[in-house]
Amino acid sequence: MKPISLTVAGLHSFREKQEIDFEALCQGGVFGIFGPTGSGKSSILDAMTLALYGKVERASNNTQGIMNHAENVLEVSYVFELENAKGKQRFKVERTFKRTDDIRVKSGICRLSEIRDEEHLVIADKAGEVNLAVQEILGLTIDDFTRAVVLPQGKFAEFLSLKGADRRQMLQRLFQLEKYGDELSRKIKEELHLKTRLLGEIQAEQLGLGEASDEAVKSAEEAYKELERAVTSSEKTLQEIETLFEEKRKSGSGRQKEGRWSFP
Repeated sequence: MKPISLTVAGLHSFREKQEIDFEALCQGGVFGIFGPTGSGKSSILDAMTLALYGKVERASNNTQGIMNHAENVLEVSYVFELENAKGKQRFKVERTFKRTDDIRVKSGICRLSEIRDEEHLVIADKAGEVNLAVQEILGLTIDDFTRAVVLPQGKFAEFLSLKGADRRQMLQRLFQLEKYGDELSRKIKEELHLKTRLLGEIQAEQLGLGEASDEAVKSAEEAYKELERAVTSSEKTLQEIETLFEEKRKSGSGRQKEGRWSFP
């Protein structure tokens, strides 16, 4: 994200409208913001996060106490540019807030537009829709933004101490890798489900086949061999019986013929 311009009024020490031209500042490549405590250095970052996400990270309940005590209206407008494979895109986000009591404010006008050839095309014009659209465009939540893009005072240690899932999820959003992680996770779950189902089918089939241990297989082989020997013995006995029967039949047939020839 490349900042183009920032306009702010009524936020913290910025009572009157102030405009920052980042394009002019960026011409030198690097620039710094310097000033005494309370001069509004951190308020510039607050104005960016307020414009983008409708929140000031270091404020109580995200918005309490952010309005200048002498003002009743807070306005912020931020123009930024993104560059990707499609080319450069420029967006403008605008928000206003009204005072409700000494410390609390309520959201007023909220609008996100894309700037094309000086024409402003409105993308969203409600606070919730603008918040979602900005997060989708940048690919960053406010936590990611304040950890990786702007680091409020006292938050650098939190950035360094991110561990495990928090770091992984932030990097996924930063580099827009979530779709790959989600797709890989889906494929792994599907493969796990398939393998689990196949394993269940194999186990059920194995139970139907009975005992299949080495001892059971060896015992079955011995029983088969014993049965094979019994079948071989029975076939031999049957063959002997058939041979004897044939001999007896032939012998009986000869005696019958001899007895018939002995009578007229």
